[in-house]
Formats: sequence, C-alpha cells, structure tokens
Amino acid sequence: MQVTRRRRRVEKRSRSRGWVAGAATLALVLTGTGVGSASTKQFGNDQVGDVTRQGQVVSDDQYIKPIGDRLVVDNGKIMASAVSPDGSHLAALITDGGLALAVVDLKNWKVQQLVGNSATANLRIPGNDVGQEGPSYSPDGKSLWMAQTDGYRRFTVNADGTLANPTFVTIPADGAKHGLPAQAVFSADGATVYAAVNGQNRVVAINAASGAIEQSWAVGNAPRDLARIGAKLYVSNEGGRPAGPGDTTLNSYNTQVPANPVTGATTTGTVSVIDLAHPTAAVGSIDVGLHPTALYAKGSTLFVANTASNGVSVIDTGRDKVVQTISTKPWPEASVGYEPDGITLTADGHLLVTLGRANAVAVYRFSRAQEPVSYVGLLPTDYFPTAIATVGNTIVVSNTRGIDARRPTTAAGRGTHDTTSSVQKFRLPDDHTIRGYTSKVFQQNGWTPNSVEVAKDRGKAKPVPVPQRLGDPSTIKHVFLIVKENRTYDQVYGDDPRGSGDPTLAQFGANVTPNQHALEQQFGLYDNTYDIGTNSAEGHNWLMQADNPEYTESSAGEYLRSYDTEDDALGHQESGFIWTGAQAAGKTVRDFGEFQQFLTKPADASWQNLYCDAKNMAATGQPTAYPLVSSSPIPSLNNVSVPGFPKFDTSVPDIYREQIWKQDFEKNGPANLNMFWLSSDHTGGPPNPAAQVADNDLATGQIVDTISHSPYWKDSAIFVVEDDSQAGLDHVDGHRAPIQIISPWAQHGVVDNHYYSQIMMIRTIEQILGIHPMNQKDSAATPMASAFTTKPDYTPFTAVPNRTSLTLGLPTPPSCGADQVAPQFAASQPATTVPADKKQLAAQWQQWAGQQRLTGPNAVPDYANPLQMDHLTWYQTHGWTVPYPGENKVFAPDQVPGAFIPSSESDG
Repeated sequence: MQVTRRRRRVEKRSRSRGWVAGAATLALVLTGTGVGSASTKQFGNDQVGDVTRQGQVVSDDQYIKPIGDRLVVDNGKIMASAVSPDGSHLAALITDGGLALAVVDLKNWKVQQLVGNSATANLRIPGNDVGQEGPSYSPDGKSLWMAQTDGYRRFTVNADGTLANPTFVTIPADGAKHGLPAQAVFSADGATVYAAVNGQNRVVAINAASGAIEQSWAVGNAPRDLARIGAKLYVSNEGGRPAGPGDTTLNSYNTQVPANPVTGATTTGTVSVIDLAHPTAAVGSIDVGLHPTALYAKGSTLFVANTASNGVSVIDTGRDKVVQTISTKPWPEASVGYEPDGITLTADGHLLVTLGRANAVAVYRFSRAQEPVSYVGLLPTDYFPTAIATVGNTIVVSNTRGIDARRPTTAAGRGTHDTTSSVQKFRLPDDHTIRGYTSKVFQQNGWTPNSVEVAKDRGKAKPVPVPQRLGDPSTIKHVFLIVKENRTYDQVYGDDPRGSGDPTLAQFGANVTPNQHALEQQFGLYDNTYDIGTNSAEGHNWLMQADNPEYTESSAGEYLRSYDTEDDALGHQESGFIWTGAQAAGKTVRDFGEFQQFLTKPADASWQNLYCDAKNMAATGQPTAYPLVSSSPIPSLNNVSVPGFPKFDTSVPDIYREQIWKQDFEKNGPANLNMFWLSSDHTGGPPNPAAQVADNDLATGQIVDTISHSPYWKDSAIFVVEDDSQAGLDHVDGHRAPIQIISPWAQHGVVDNHYYSQIMMIRTIEQILGIHPMNQKDSAATPMASAFTTKPDYTPFTAVPNRTSLTLGLPTPPSCGADQVAPQFAASQPATTVPADKKQLAAQWQQWAGQQRLTGPNAVPDYANPLQMDHLTWYQTHGWTVPYPGENKVFAPDQVPGAFIPSSESDG
C-alpha cells in the first residue's frame, strides 16, 4: 500500500511539472482574466519541496529560485546579520534550531562556527535568545556584540573570523520591561557602544571596555536600528512617536502607542536624532513611514525602510529632513504587504532594497538625496530576505526562511520547526538583465493583472458559490471559519488510503477523530494543503491578516515583547484584518475566541466542572454555571465578540465552547462571517492528548451538525483549518495540514490533490463575502473555486459519537462521571496507565509539563519547546511504549534530540 502511494505521488508530480510550465505561460498570455490567472493556478498538484521550472515550491504560494550562489544554513531562521569590516565573514543571529549565532566564511562559502547552548554548538553560551537587529562588529573587527534579552553577549573575534571569550554586558530590566536590545553601533574609535534598548524606549551609551552604561536618551516607541553619521545618531522607532493627549492608543509591551481605533495598527513612524556632540540636548524627531526598521547611511544621506507602509524615506542629514519617499510597491494590484526590511547602496549608484514578503531585491538608480530615484526592477531571493550588504563588487543577502522547513532530518517525517535559512551572493547584473529577472519575480509571486477584479455592475451577475469579481453575488451568505491547533495532515488523515498519507504517522486517526473522518468522506479530502506559520504566533496572523507581519517574523528570536500579537499594535498591518474588511464590505461579524487575548474565569471552573456543565447545558438548555469572560484589546474585534466564549486554555473543553456558541446561535443566528478558535487539539490540558483531540473533534462535528440542520444551511459554508501544523510529523512536509470545506455548495466525496494554502482559503472567503484582499499575498492568491459546485447537495451532516473517552487520563474524574464510549470501542482506548519501567520517566515529563503554561487564564499557546511537546504527546498517546518516529527509545525531556530549553516566554 505504501509503495503504491509513493508511486502515485511520483507520477502525479511528473504530470504536474509539465502542466506547471504551460500554466505559467497561460497566466502571462491571458491577462485580464481576473482571479483565474492568479498565482496558484501554476502549482497544479505540486507539493511543497518540489523543484519546478519556476523554482522550488514553498508553503506560502510562492516559488523560490534565487539569483547567484546559495548557502543553506540548516540551523534555524536568520533574524539579522552583519558583515565583518574586512568583508571576510558574515555573523547571523539565528533561532528555532537550538542556536543563537552562525558565523559564515564568505570567502570559502561555508558555515564556519555555530554559537548557542545545544550540543551542535562549537561555542557554548547560556541562552539562545537573540534580538531583532545586529550583531555588531567593532570598527577594528576585533570584537562582536550580540543582542540578547537583557544585554549583549560580547565576543572577541579570532584572526580566522571565529568567536571566542563570551562575556555578558547587562542592561537591567526596568520593572516588567526587559531591555530587549536591538541594534548596536560603535563610536569611531570603538570606545563606546550605542545601543537601541527596544523594550525600554531608550538608547544608551555603553563603555565598550567596562560595560558600564554612561548615558541614556529617551526616544520613540520600540527603537530598533541605529546609524551614526558624524556626531549624530539616528534611531528608527518602529512604534513611532510617544502618545500625546487625544491620541487613540493600543498597548505595545506596556507602552500605549498611537494606533488606529479600527485595526489597532500603529499610525506613526519616526526617526529620533541624538546629538552626540551635545549629549544633554533635546532629542530630535523626524516623521517617516510606518514601522521604520532598517537604516542605511551613505555620506550625508540616510535611508529608512518603512516596512509597513512599503516605502523608503530618504533623509538629508544636513537638514534632518525627508527629501523623498521611494515606493516599494512593484505590483499595481496591491499597495501593501511587500515589507521592505534591508537597504544597501553600490559603488555605481544602485540602491538595493530587500522586500521580505516578496522574496526579492528591488533595484533603483540613485544619484543624490534630492534627485528622484529611477526604478530598475527586481531580483529573486530565497524565502524572506531580511538583510543585504555590499562587499566589494558582491551583494550578500541573508534570507530568514531559506528554502522553507526542509532541514535534513533523521526523523520519519518533517516538522515545521525543521527550519532553514540561507545566505546568497551575486554580482549585480546590468539593468537590462535585471528587467528580465523582474518578470520571473512576478511569476514566482503570482502577480498577474486583474487579480483583484471589482464588479462595477454589482447585483447583475448570476450568483455562484465563489464569484470571480468582488461584489458579485454568491450563493453563500454565511461563512464559518473554525480555527484549530497544530496538527499535520498525516497525524489526522494518514490512515485514509484514499489520500497521500503515511499510516505510521496517523497519531489521531479515525478512532480519535471520527467526525473529521466522516466529514472528509461526505465532503472532501484535501491532501495537498499547507499552513504557512511555524507556530501559533504566525499561524493566527496568517489567517486573520493573510500575512505574518515583519515585526512578528523578526521577533521570533525572543518572543518576549509579544508572542500572540493581539495585544501588540506593532503586530497589526495597516490594511487591517479579515473582520475589518468584512465590516468595510457591509457584512456582519461574530467572533468566538479568535484573536482574543484576555480570559477571566471562576476559580472553580476546572476542566471537570466545565465538562459536566457542557453536558448539563446540552441536556437542559440552561446557561452556563461558570461564566467565563474573554476579550480583545482591539476595539473593532471586541465589539463583535461573544465574551462568554473562552480563548485558548487547554483546561477548557471544546464541547463547552460548542455549547456557548450553540446558545448564541439559537438566540441570534449567524453573522455573515463567524470566526471560532477551538483549541483543545493543541493538547497539554488535564486529559490524555487523544482525549483532548477527541473533544475537539466532537465539538467540531456538533457545530457542523447544528448548522447543517438549521435554516441557514442552504447558504452556508464552513471552513475548518489548523492555525499551524507544528505539533507533529508529516511525510510530505511539516506545513501540510488537514482542512475541511463543508457546504451544500462544496464538492462532495472528492479527493482533491491540488496545492492549496491558508492564504487561498482566506481569499476564497473574501471572494464569497466581497471583502477586498488585505495585502499582496491574498491579492495574488487563487480562490479555491474548484472545491465548490453550482449544483448543491443539501444533505445535512449528523455528528457521530466520540470513540475515544473524553475523560481519559484525568487525575480526578468529573462529578458527573467519566465519559463512556460505545462498547465496540472500549477495547481500543489509548492506554493511560504508565508501565512500571517508565513511571520515573513519565514523572519527569509531568514535572516539565507543569512549567509550560498550558492551562489557566495565563495560558500561552506554544510556550513549550515544540520538540519536547511533540514527544510528550506521542508518548502519552502511545502509552509510553512506542518511541517517537525515527528514534529507538523513549527519552526524558532533557534528552530529546535537537531540543533545548528556551528563554522565558519563548516558543522555542
């Protein structure tokens, strides 16, 4: 059976590669055909990791095929990088691989040294936390400073470029505010280090020899990058200016920053100016675009990357004035979402700007600050370029995500944390050649004309499930988006032989998820769909914003300023969220837990009591006996949220959430857009992992049952998706995840092998409800129209009983009694008794789990180290008798291969 499936995948890929080339040509020829010519038509049935003529397929609707030479770094994601003064080495901050820093020998084109606290490190240091910017070489190249949570790790640089003698320079926390230092720059003589203290909204001067802080200046919100020009120090403030009287504000790391009252996004961006010759003088401020990040100085000109407003401010530092703003919006269909984040200037006057979310370098001709630049074109990079430098005649680019989560592994499958990064070098081509590469970048991003076509004669077209033009009528009026937690396709559907699955990785197959299996049998099985994020911080952003903004990308080295960005204005894009788009389109919205940040609950609202309460509500229709209150700091979301529906907390059963929703549904009916967060399948709560996934499965089935037996079924569509797929292995790719599309208008009984992604799902919802796409990512995405039909089947779905007891593994049974399953399933219950020879090991894991903030009002999704969490879930699901796939023994927490102990608040 497995051999047959592998052969089928090979044959399928061969067919789709030939089709891809033709589709790419078709997309170029058939301009003006609307959404049908957008990017994802090109993928066909290709899978993530496949290499086609367009390039390698990655999980976010893009191909990558970089110009020049590529060096893959198989040790995690690059957050930032710097080239040594002599141009011989590149030092890169890395995360998600058990390390903090990699030193790359640029001459010999190899990773020369790894620094961190894992066994793979050549140089051991405590902690793998790294800041958003840096590291920083001294002017003589003999020392290097690396930002960490509360200071800088200072190294000496050996003659061969490697690092030695790590010491720590402390920047003390200010109450709850850690330093979270970002960029550091040196004085001309190297005696002083100027540091952007991001978490405390200040810049400090540090004695490079003693480490003593000698001066401090208050600047704007979230200072990030620094540039020294003569006796002036320039500071990019990602959160803009301090709030003033009358400003609408939102929190960002215990600071209220000016923010939009609808989207919660920051509304200002500034560059602070410090006069080093007169250190007591007032700090100046220059208004620039939104989320200023990278700074680059050349002579008396300063370039500022406005990452959220998609432009570069050019400042004449003689006058400290913005003299021009360069647009970095290469595709006319979308004005946001390109995320410029790195800048350099070549000797012959080419200004180069990395566009992180476009996998490209934008090239301009530049002569002087006051003279407008001329746009030349685009050059392709790897996945999410984050830094760029000129080394002689060579351009060096660091790419945060490299070739996606394709790190070599000895495990039986891949996970989202198998992250890579890459360094890329090339000689700048002539302008004519650059223009030729521009079309390739357009193809790789799916940027085609008329991808966002708005109906000018609204209401005249015949209703179809997924209209081609925004504003045309749909047969679907009510959309339900159910967001779950962390599962891969193989974990859930690997046991279904109809799809491309690996049954050895089917951790939660039909006996645990009978409703999901019944749904995919009645409706469709989608075996080539991908989540994009590595973790929840990214995944919920991809679903709510069709993007993971650069701020969240660059914060992954610490995740201390924020993890879930609901309560951080810096993590919100200017163009808003899917619910603000729905409201702008005149649609109603109702939210059940998604993007909620706060939760209060009675002291006696234990999992057991909420379980019994859910049973009572279902039987009697009475309201809950344990009212919970969930809320969001974003006003536009809080106004449409049902406060009694709890946000993430694994000590709340999903069947309780289902009952809270059902009572609201029966009283108020649905909105046009209904968003849910059902999080029990995250696992980590009081019951056994299989029991929690079964709880999630039953709640999902019951929600679908209720909708499909209601008067609203005839014009409803239910989309079920994981926020990310990080909590397990998949034999194709760690980003491959289970989804369901459930509607009378959905295809029934199909097995769909087409490449789909979360972005395409969001674009489908937008087309149905007439929501304008939020950025260039969903603007370029092709709606999943092929998953729908114009011939509806109104057969409702009837939820099936759970086959796995929901109370398995509870230390204390609920007062209403343990959950009983049908007799035919009693013998197949996952074992909860720990074998005698594993009791000590299980106790170590229990102690570890108690420190991972998995339950309660302050629960944090993905706080636990992911490799350790995945191992614990596997061991519990398999009764502590089966090693993790690809391994030969059951490990203690600190023995898990590749795992490390992350810093506080880290997702690891």
